[in-house]
Amino acid sequence: MRSRVGRHLRRIMNTRSVLTHVTDENMPTMKSVTDKAVTKRTAIATSSVYLPPAVVTGVKAHGSKGDIESSKGPVFATAIIAGTMAVKKTSDMIPFCHPLPIESCSIDINLDESARDGSARAQIKCTVEVTSKTGVEMEALAGASVSALTIYDMLKALSQQMVIEDTKLLVKTGGKSDYKTADK
Repeated sequence: MRSRVGRHLRRIMNTRSVLTHVTDENMPTMKSVTDKAVTKRTAIATSSVYLPPAVVTGVKAHGSKGDIESSKGPVFATAIIAGTMAVKKTSDMIPFCHPLPIESCSIDINLDESARDGSARAQIKCTVEVTSKTGVEMEALAGASVSALTIYDMLKALSQQMVIEDTKLLVKTGGKSDYKTADK
């Protein structure tokens, strides 16, 4: 029993040393970026919204130039604006994110109607760039997430069976270590 507890405690202590927002005393903290180099940093995140057949049927007649019209307005255009606002406000929502001077934010939303059951998926991709001392992966994830939430909000009158799925980081470049998921 003691050796299992000891191994577990050592694992926790080793993990804590790599968690950047936790001190050795297990207190929350904002990591210092004072000594980090300023580099161009890019992050790409995605999310998707499953639209059941009832939603697809309900919006088919309201399509216009690649967007979906709802009583609240153009769904994808509004989701892009909301996602962009979330990117710019990420440090206000997530306590230890550094405020960043966002230099570029691009959100693309495509409707995938390839499912045979009449459902569809709104595929969201958020790309964020900055020249700074810290990365923009949280900003890209916030942009993709809020875009998905906005699509849900604007279409919820048609069905609450929509599902926000697969929100994830695809690419992160420019920092101490780059990351690319196998999906990319």
